Amino acid sequence: MYLFRLALASLANRRFTAILTAFAIALSVCLLLAVERVRTEARASFASTISGTDLIVGARSGSVNLLLYSVFRIGNATNNIRWDSFEHFANNPKVKWAIPMSLGDSHRGYRVMGTSEAYFDHYQYGHRQNLELATGRAFQTDPFEVVLGAEVAQALHYTLGDKLVLAHGVAAISLVKHDDKPFTVVGILKRTGTPVDRTLHISLGGMEAIHVDWHNGVPAQGKARISAEQARNMDLKPQAITAFMLGLNSKISTFALQREINEFRGEPMMAILPGVALQELWSLMSTAEKALFVVSLFVVLTGLIGMLTAILTSLNERRREMAILRSVGARPWHIATLLVFEALALALAGVVAGVGLLYVCIALAQGYVQSNYGIYLPLAWPSEYEWTLLGGILAAALLMGCVPAWRAYRQSLADGLSIRL
Repeated sequence: MYLFRLALASLANRRFTAILTAFAIALSVCLLLAVERVRTEARASFASTISGTDLIVGARSGSVNLLLYSVFRIGNATNNIRWDSFEHFANNPKVKWAIPMSLGDSHRGYRVMGTSEAYFDHYQYGHRQNLELATGRAFQTDPFEVVLGAEVAQALHYTLGDKLVLAHGVAAISLVKHDDKPFTVVGILKRTGTPVDRTLHISLGGMEAIHVDWHNGVPAQGKARISAEQARNMDLKPQAITAFMLGLNSKISTFALQREINEFRGEPMMAILPGVALQELWSLMSTAEKALFVVSLFVVLTGLIGMLTAILTSLNERRREMAILRSVGARPWHIATLLVFEALALALAGVVAGVGLLYVCIALAQGYVQSNYGIYLPLAWPSEYEWTLLGGILAAALLMGCVPAWRAYRQSLADGLSIRL
């Protein structure tokens, strides 16, 4: 232990260089752990973009494609589903609730989704969290009411009572708009950190109303146009929807109902399990995830190399110190061990400071990251894997410390009790 105390005293004598070296290691450790924690929590958050939903049903295509357009509002469906097919499965004894979804329109680059009141009652995200309104209410009997996601309202500066016009299609700039049937903002949802924030929600009746005088994708002209007031008095029951979500009475019946939907003779449909599809989608992004982790490892390696450089640079300046140690009885291996302990002390100080810096950053950014990106970063004790990473950093520092230790050992043998320049 006296050698370790001597190493600490030596570092204290060179405190400015030691502090800078430890700080460089601390920054690299903080970055490594932050990347690992964000990666882990992002994966968990990604998997919880939708929760509590047992099956997502859409036209027959790929499972990832169905997940993308129904949950993440990316891409388009290959086909629609007839309304009577939706009712057939919504009324199935195994089904507890059903949420229909109709997509295809947009507003200034944000997707519009037609749905029912069941969406606000049963859709869940995160850890079984229900949607909540920050202000206003959900749409009711009037088909021309819209509930905005938090990001839409913030980015476009909408408040309750504002009027807006939807556009046909999903392009950021659309030349075809439903300007004869404006919608009124009646509610704004609380931020969720999910695609819900980037969505405008209208009723299925509202989706039918804006297309009631459209034929083959083209709006009617002249007297054939139907006004908003006329549309309110029409039967706005949808003929088709894009997809629907199902919650079941029992998890045991999930696979049986999935098989029943996939083999449905009425029209080609497919049902997916959201969790399985999310894992499949996440695996497609694993390359970028690993690349980010490798970059952070190289940052840690850079910090350790900086430590090695600092110790090696000081060796020639410390030859007199080592000769004095030899003169009071220190052996060459004592000198070598002293250098190893210095490297270990610097790395240990960097690791402790890096972990502390990580927790400070999490405490400061936790609320912002959760509200804007839907990623919850807990102030939790390091996980087993994070402890392994920290142990690996200390082991690497110990190995690197052997390099200056070996040089000091050789120099002390050559110098003896007097310095040879």
